[in-house]
Amino acid sequence: MERKKVLVGMSGGVDSAAAAVLLQRMGLETVGCTLRLYDGESREGGCCSLEDVEDARAAARLLGMDFFVFNFSRLFREAVMDDFAAAYQAGRTPNPCIQCNRRVKFTALLRRADELGIDFVATGHYARVDRCADTGRWRLLRGLDRRKDQSYVLYPLTQEQLSRLLLPVGDYDKAAVRALAAEAGLVNAQKRDSQDICFIPDGDYPAFLRRYGGVAFAPGDFVDAAGRVLGRHRGLPCYTTGQRRGLGVSAGRPLYVLGKDGPSNTVVLGDEEALYSRTVRAEDFNWVSLSPLEQPAPATAKTRYSQGEAPGVLYPEGGGRVRFVFDEPQRAVTAGQSLVCYQGEAVVGGGVICGAE
Repeated sequence: MERKKVLVGMSGGVDSAAAAVLLQRMGLETVGCTLRLYDGESREGGCCSLEDVEDARAAARLLGMDFFVFNFSRLFREAVMDDFAAAYQAGRTPNPCIQCNRRVKFTALLRRADELGIDFVATGHYARVDRCADTGRWRLLRGLDRRKDQSYVLYPLTQEQLSRLLLPVGDYDKAAVRALAAEAGLVNAQKRDSQDICFIPDGDYPAFLRRYGGVAFAPGDFVDAAGRVLGRHRGLPCYTTGQRRGLGVSAGRPLYVLGKDGPSNTVVLGDEEALYSRTVRAEDFNWVSLSPLEQPAPATAKTRYSQGEAPGVLYPEGGGRVRFVFDEPQRAVTAGQSLVCYQGEAVVGGGVICGAE
């Protein structure tokens, strides 16, 4: 009987290399690949850098795997980098990792798997996939290591994608993954995790927007909630919701960025208590582990990758829109980030935040 084949997306880091080790131990035939998501001659970023590609290649060689490098730089530029620049210019704060997963990474992996006659794809994400026996629906579950859980950034995955996705490191914590990689002799066993947006490794968003997007920052007014002018800002992309430092406005008390308005080119400032919202609205909502709800349902949710979940009620509104009402107000909910909802270990779904109150 022919062994099932898996195309393993390898970033050059320890998690995806360890995923390949685990898949081989499961008796699966593994083929490695790295997606080049930017032009190697470009000044922008690193996903994956040449060093990462070579680390992935070395891991594949050690594990006896065929290895491919697929160039998706044009798609990544159009679907992720251009979108990032446009969103910031419009006053939103996007999450490019989610956009990459939605429009590039998993689409590209599955397309190449089909071309190579490969059954499944796998990555080193800390999350899990199973199939509900009652509904037959594929579910996306949190990784067992809650500190590393990456289910938040995977919410755009479709049922078809989940049906062919293997996430073997989701059953382990980070220490166990590093130990497994060291035992297998992988040179990247102790490689430092990447923390920054891959194409902005220095974290300087305004510099990237000027250089890549050709964005000319238009100064405008700082205003309060009543529209009174408090001072002048340097351009919408220089600020994010919840920011307090670097505003250059003297008011005799701390002021925070409450929001940004693209059409009027204003940044709204106010007291910290005004940062809190109970109701969050999201659009382009992808229902993952549940079919689209018709009635309100209790759930937990979070509005940023790094925050914990909080309880509330999810209200479907049709047309890909939902409303989530938290039991307790949440701080600095930001348009362009994602609302991701859970029931127990399962991701109910997620969408892009378009408003809060």
